[in-house]
Amino acid sequence: MLKKLAALAALTTISTVPAMADTLDDVVDRGTLRCGVVLDFPPIGYRDANNEPAGFDVEYCNDLAAALEVEAEILPLTWAERLPVIVTGRADVVFGATSDSLERARTVGFTIPYAIYYAQGVVNAESSIETFEDIRGKRVAAAIGTVPEQEWLKIAAEWGEEGNYQGYQSENEVFLAVAQGKADIGITTNTAVLPITQQYDTVVAGPRMPWTTDYTSVVGKREDVTWLNFLNLFVTHQVRSGRYQEHWGKYVGGEAPELRIPGVMY
Repeated sequence: MLKKLAALAALTTISTVPAMADTLDDVVDRGTLRCGVVLDFPPIGYRDANNEPAGFDVEYCNDLAAALEVEAEILPLTWAERLPVIVTGRADVVFGATSDSLERARTVGFTIPYAIYYAQGVVNAESSIETFEDIRGKRVAAAIGTVPEQEWLKIAAEWGEEGNYQGYQSENEVFLAVAQGKADIGITTNTAVLPITQQYDTVVAGPRMPWTTDYTSVVGKREDVTWLNFLNLFVTHQVRSGRYQEHWGKYVGGEAPELRIPGVMY
């Protein structure tokens, strides 16, 4: 009788253990990878002449889908949607130049870095901004929910110039504001400077921002360790196969940045 009760208790315990998230199996079974990408961040993510998603991050989504032998479904995102789309389960993964901050890691899971950027300004040709110090007293724009916005607001607070800041929902709106003279400088990443200055006659390259290099990671569910492990391996295979350099050379140009952080093993 005691053996029967023990067996029943064991079965009850097993049946009440919550099922662990397993995005890897879900994606394969579904046959589709739902991949979130920010499409107003050329050349990393944008829409081409046919209004189709294109860019470095889109190529990474397609490569991941190919590795899983499934179809890629690109979900266009704003900067502010990158974390919520994972938390709510609308996307399986996000390639969106997302900095791996400790604060964000309390909400979503991060892989090892897959791309590295630094912050730089694009300025209106009439702004007279050439150096970082020239920004004092100027109207500064950035996309809401981005690291450039967060870092700039710290500086604006030190300078007492929070009132000069303009937040926009997308980087395209930031660039347009600078081009039209509504803002003197827009803060973006180094990869976006060349295509934006080529697009607008009134916009020129501005100074580099003083904060540190931006290590960005692929984003998945925080609790899904199996999926994050697979994504980590995918990132390393992109480098080993030469696809990382191929995509970087195609969309950004030059030698792809070294992904390893000095003094840290990846």
